[in-house]
Amino acid sequence: MFDIGLSEIVVIGVVALIVIGPERLPKTARMLGHLFGRLQRYVNEVKADISREMELDELRRLKRDVESAARDIQQSVSMAEAEVNAGVRSVGEQLTSVSSTASPAAAPAAEPLAEPPATQAPPPHAPATPAHRAPALPLEAPRQPSLPGFDQQ
Repeated sequence: MFDIGLSEIVVIGVVALIVIGPERLPKTARMLGHLFGRLQRYVNEVKADISREMELDELRRLKRDVESAARDIQQSVSMAEAEVNAGVRSVGEQLTSVSSTASPAAAPAAEPLAEPPATQAPPPHAPATPAHRAPALPLEAPRQPSLPGFDQQ
């Protein structure tokens, strides 16, 4: 802290001995040592408080940065959600407009397959089913016109 050498300490001691006197010098030296210890503790506490405040300030700054990043992410997610919802609405509107403009007579209706009579025996290569009936084939759904950008291959 101070740049005091041994020769300077000896000079201070001799002057203190002459000014204070030999009987009060030990009490004064003890009191000065005690005060010097208090001063050091006080300086150390102030340093610790300053470093603690600096760390708190850094944490507050970090918290602000994280909160702003979280707000940015939330805004981008909400914008993406709005875009997706708008896309879904436009596709829904396109589907309803296409289905309302397409006439039902344009798409041929699939007629159900006739079931074979119960008296008819199954062919020898067909698997056995209850009551010897052939399984019904699923009906094909009428084809929907394709949307732009969604070409079926």
